[in-house]
Amino acid sequence: MATGTLRTFVCSFSIIFLFKLNGFFCQQFSVSFQQPSDCGVDSYFDISSLSCVKCGPNQVSSKSGLACECQTGFRVLVSNGASITCQQCPDANQGVTQDGYGCIPCSGSVGENGKCQCPKGSVLVERDGNGNPLNESRCEACNATEPAFSAPDRTGNRCVRCEDSFINSSQACVCGTSNIQAGGMCFPSNGLPTSVVPNVIFSKLANSVLSAWFSNFMYSSAAACLLFSNRTACQSLGNMCVMNMHSFSTINNDACGLYNTVYRATAAQGSSQDVSYWRANLPWLYYGDQLGLASRIIQNEPLPVGFSFKGAQKNTDIELQAAVYSVRGEFLRWESVGGGNLQLCPDTLTRQQSAFTFGTAYKQSCVLSVSELLNGYPEPVFYDVFLVIQKPQEDKHLLAVPLLNINQQFNGQFTNEGSNMNNWLLTRRLMLVDTLSGRQNSLSSSPGVIRVASNIKIGFQLVPNTQKGQVYPPLMTVTYSDIPVTDPTTQTVTVSFSLEYTMDQEEARVKTDIALGVLGGVAVVHSLLKTASWKRRIASPLIDLQTIMKFLVFYAGDLANVFFIITVGTGLYWLIFFKAQLFVSVLLPLPAQEERFVVYVGCAFALKTVQFLHKLFVQLSVDIFFIDWERPRGKASKHVEGSGEAKSQASSVSIWRTYFVANEWNEIQTIRKINPTFQVIAVLFFLEVVGFSNLALRDPSSDLRRSPEAYTPPYSLILRYGVTSAMWLCIGLIQMIFFTVFHERFVEDKIRQFVDLCSISNISVLLLSHRCFGYYIHGRSVHGHADTNMDEMNTNLKREAENLCGQRGLLPNSDTQTFQISITNRLRVKYDRIIEPINRRSGPSRLVDASANPCEQSTKAYHTMNRFLGSVIDHAHREMDYIVKDKLLFERLIGMEFIEPLDKSIFYNDDSHSFADVFFYGNEAVLLIFDTLFFCVVDLGSQNFILAAVLTYLQQLVFRLIRNGMGRRNLASKTLVDKRFLI
Repeated sequence: MATGTLRTFVCSFSIIFLFKLNGFFCQQFSVSFQQPSDCGVDSYFDISSLSCVKCGPNQVSSKSGLACECQTGFRVLVSNGASITCQQCPDANQGVTQDGYGCIPCSGSVGENGKCQCPKGSVLVERDGNGNPLNESRCEACNATEPAFSAPDRTGNRCVRCEDSFINSSQACVCGTSNIQAGGMCFPSNGLPTSVVPNVIFSKLANSVLSAWFSNFMYSSAAACLLFSNRTACQSLGNMCVMNMHSFSTINNDACGLYNTVYRATAAQGSSQDVSYWRANLPWLYYGDQLGLASRIIQNEPLPVGFSFKGAQKNTDIELQAAVYSVRGEFLRWESVGGGNLQLCPDTLTRQQSAFTFGTAYKQSCVLSVSELLNGYPEPVFYDVFLVIQKPQEDKHLLAVPLLNINQQFNGQFTNEGSNMNNWLLTRRLMLVDTLSGRQNSLSSSPGVIRVASNIKIGFQLVPNTQKGQVYPPLMTVTYSDIPVTDPTTQTVTVSFSLEYTMDQEEARVKTDIALGVLGGVAVVHSLLKTASWKRRIASPLIDLQTIMKFLVFYAGDLANVFFIITVGTGLYWLIFFKAQLFVSVLLPLPAQEERFVVYVGCAFALKTVQFLHKLFVQLSVDIFFIDWERPRGKASKHVEGSGEAKSQASSVSIWRTYFVANEWNEIQTIRKINPTFQVIAVLFFLEVVGFSNLALRDPSSDLRRSPEAYTPPYSLILRYGVTSAMWLCIGLIQMIFFTVFHERFVEDKIRQFVDLCSISNISVLLLSHRCFGYYIHGRSVHGHADTNMDEMNTNLKREAENLCGQRGLLPNSDTQTFQISITNRLRVKYDRIIEPINRRSGPSRLVDASANPCEQSTKAYHTMNRFLGSVIDHAHREMDYIVKDKLLFERLIGMEFIEPLDKSIFYNDDSHSFADVFFYGNEAVLLIFDTLFFCVVDLGSQNFILAAVLTYLQQLVFRLIRNGMGRRNLASKTLVDKRFLI
């Protein structure tokens, strides 16, 4: 009993201890998130505990929310720096002193804030000259007449001299009855409207906001500018017009209307800096108010300095200076543009400064939080941007950079949105972030709408036909986004800053169209010749639908070559002339101008795909037969059942030589003059590892290596295609040259080895790629027999090496073993008749003779075809005889035979082994261009060389498997060789 109780106590204690221990080790040390706005009126935010703490008795939270202060009518009794004690003033007619520590009887009234209040024109006095508290506060009236002309200052604590406009209007500190008081100044009646429109137009939101800033300062700024030529007021008025997007309208009493009223009224004052649009004392905001001036301003006269990419006169620096003004019109400073003053996106100084290297297509974009903008830009700052012109041994000059404000309106129309330069209205001065004009109730309230320069672009245009790097003055384009502020912590805005360089591309476009037209016409003629040759080779005189389709396929291949030549030439042209130029004479096309080029590349790839698939289909449907010349050497006796006697018959010929030749043919179907795997790896190595891809960047640098800290501009699609295609073609051509000159001569030539194998095996190959055209490989052994033992074979090869036997050629005393053949229609009909039973067996089931044995049919057809073709080669059929001749040079050039074989077939000597045209080997140009285009198209679509390399390798692998598999099947069906022996 006692033992059980003790055990229970120990277990309970252990469980409780483990819970306590677990809680100790699992404590998260977390606190709740609070901020000053969460604390309310009777609590303050303790910056030490990061939490809200309740204020003491008779206390409320201060405006900052970080401390407590006494309620209205209470004074500070005790303060130790950390906390205060408040006490109510004993008399209702007493007010709290200005310092908050005492109570004093008021000679006037007690204000809403619990402090003594004096009438207008008086200041409150609570202490004597020695600082001793008075028994009662006094209201001392400021002497508003001569000679004092004083009035209370803004705080009401002391008398100061009145503003001059008051004195001038009434010889006192009051505004005359016929004058207008606004913005702390007194103005006489003038030509300005007495009622203004203090609205800010947020056109993208289709609404306007009554701005507290405009209400307080717009009229006074305009009047002070017009009447007193106050430069700060003029700048402030100009800033309000900029905040209203420079918009023109029929309303003359909005910000820009008042500016233009002052502009017209001050014409007699003359201009500043000899600029007719820049009125004296006024900010320069417009390049006139007439449409059609933009082209004369931008393209009237080039800059007096030129740009150069290389050499001793290298000049790629773009130096911009900006005059910076506050929203109140105060001149703040001169700033060198760069390092982020016009770039809202944060980045390193090195990368931001890269924007001002001529020829570098710079673009920086990011997403910014609205709360960050509200905190970072409480008031807008305004910039007048100038381009610094520095000639050798001359003073520095500034050239004004015109501004194209996309948000600007002219009588309610967005004239700057289109591409028609004659409709543009160019302006000056820009701001980045405006969080001030959208404040409606008061200047201290939160803005309902903010305006952000979401897209700033500086563009340079090259002077046509320049050889000295001359450009027109730059144009700065700015687009603003209007953002209604609902939840600043979650709202974002996307901003960007870019520089682009353009030139007139019309001449290049015309030249491209001319080249396309001329080469396209040549392609039509070449395709017609191919079609005519094809018609002759199939012995068909009719022009039917098949002929038209064949012409279209031929034309697709030739037109693909045209597009490929033009695109590669264009890519290399821009690569060489842009990257290697000394003085700037050409600039890269913009991304939007590259779309046509990309379409050309897509057309080349699509048409080349059609040609490649057609070639593949033709290769997979050729007719081929192996002619076995081997004859039995003797007779063998065969016992006949039932008769008891033996009969003699010719001994059989081994089929293994045919199988061996068929296997070799099957193996060489997909060999190429290059190594596709090495091709992909080498191209990827030079582009990514060596760094040739850096040549495709949109900047003038030709360096293959870049610093990781440096800015990396975007790629030019034209340069990227030019570099990639040139790299692919160069490596491919180098491989082909190496394969032809070295590998085939000193290592291995599989095509010629196959011809030698045919001679050793005593087997010829008849290949018909068209109905009446094909190739013949004469493999008849000069020794008569190939079914021999090793000793006899070695002896035969030795005799042939010592010229102790005849030559291998079809004709006597000739070594020519390969021929292009053009056969008669009669021979083709006989060929089809022999092979017909086999074709019928592989056709529809209703045409198959079910009683026939397939093996016997195949064997019979094979022997019949072997005897027939052998007899034709031996001239045993007079009606199907042939002649041997050489092709004319022009026939070889255009790929067409001039003589049609009517009575006799024609065997053309072919030392170039052109029978390889039915392999990948003979179509290396098509395959190389197809692989190049495939790689480039994938890369242009993905901007990823690695992905393009992987997909190109997979594509090569897939088509090689298709060619092997279907070629093996076609070989087995046409040669009557069982595919089980094709390994």
